[in-house]
Amino acid sequence: MNLGRLNSSDAIFKEQLKSLLANTDEPTVEISRTVESILTDVRARGDEALLEYTNRFDDRDASIEDLEIPVTELEAAVAAIPDELRQGLEHAATRVRDYHERQITESWLYKDKEGNTLGQQVTPLDSVGIYVPGGKAAYPSSVIMNAIPAHVAGVSEIIMVVPMPKGEKNQMVLAAAAISGVSKVFSIGGAQAVAALAYGTASVPKVDKIVGPGNIYVATAKRQVFGTVGIDMIAGPSEVLIVSDGESNPDWVAMDLFAQAEHDEEACAILLCPKIEFLDAVEESINRLLPEMERREVIKSSLEKNGALILVEDIDEAIDLVNQVAPEHLELSMTAPEPILPRIRHAGAIFVGHYAAEALGDYCAGPNHVLPTARTARFSSPLGVYDFQKRSSVIICTEQSASTLASTASVLARGEGLTAHARSAEYRIKS
Repeated sequence: MNLGRLNSSDAIFKEQLKSLLANTDEPTVEISRTVESILTDVRARGDEALLEYTNRFDDRDASIEDLEIPVTELEAAVAAIPDELRQGLEHAATRVRDYHERQITESWLYKDKEGNTLGQQVTPLDSVGIYVPGGKAAYPSSVIMNAIPAHVAGVSEIIMVVPMPKGEKNQMVLAAAAISGVSKVFSIGGAQAVAALAYGTASVPKVDKIVGPGNIYVATAKRQVFGTVGIDMIAGPSEVLIVSDGESNPDWVAMDLFAQAEHDEEACAILLCPKIEFLDAVEESINRLLPEMERREVIKSSLEKNGALILVEDIDEAIDLVNQVAPEHLELSMTAPEPILPRIRHAGAIFVGHYAAEALGDYCAGPNHVLPTARTARFSSPLGVYDFQKRSSVIICTEQSASTLASTASVLARGEGLTAHARSAEYRIKS
């Protein structure tokens, strides 16, 4: 394998790193125009356009009635899948629910010294749409990660969309929907599914927010409907950055890199270590273990295009690079990682120690696996209950406290030349 080997002391390292991180999966003009056309068409023609695109892109011959999966079929899927898989889904769902219940934000009020009561009222969104990928692979874990935080937040209607090429239904995905409290499931995908959720059709309810990962067409559609509805984030290719002190098991590290790379050819997997002999050992493990992988061609392509083994001066430099890269997933594969944790400022999810593999977070550790990519961890967070709640400011005034505030408001409003504002406040000044 032609895997990149970089050295942070090289004069060209900054440019090499910049090039390595440049894969943000931005839409081309052609993709943007195609998505815009689909959104406009579904908004104008509703179910008719939605059905046409679904049958064309998913190679189906469905009627509009075929697109919704009955709740009874979701419940039947729970009973139909093998016990081991059902128990795995239920265990993961329990852990994810337990973690996210700790994120619930409560309403609050306080009284200031003038007698005003101020605060914040926290309420759940009325409805959300969750997009679950269903093209190259099925992702029941994504159902759990998107639906359960919404359910915990108190969202009353959770609409799930998932593409089903040739009409083939994945029973684990349907079972996950039943276990996670999804209200309705539609077998639609792509930009047309985003359009249906954003604008509503006769069959698909309009929602207030759309969450969940998808391909470049789905991401572009979410970008274009933002403002009509809320969205969680624009997710790009998945990433992992591993920092090792050189005391890790090289086979474990190699497999952790594989676990990220097998998502698709655009995934990014990078290892930082101050010991060149450990990088050599990991490279040997990669070459030895790769032939065993079912998705070895995808892994090879991903690592050669977007992967690297990077020699750093020391762990301090590695931490500086972590905060510069702001990775989606960060593994601190170290013997004593705890003192390092407070120094990490930018990362979507942090896996601490040799045993905390990123794959555990993908499925059942508890925290959400919907994470900021492409350096957006500098300013955004994992999907959580807070994404499904909104906050309203609360202001309660007495006659006396309003008079105090109105005097200040009047002065400031007249200073801004807004006479009606000033007079509105002045009516409340107690004479």
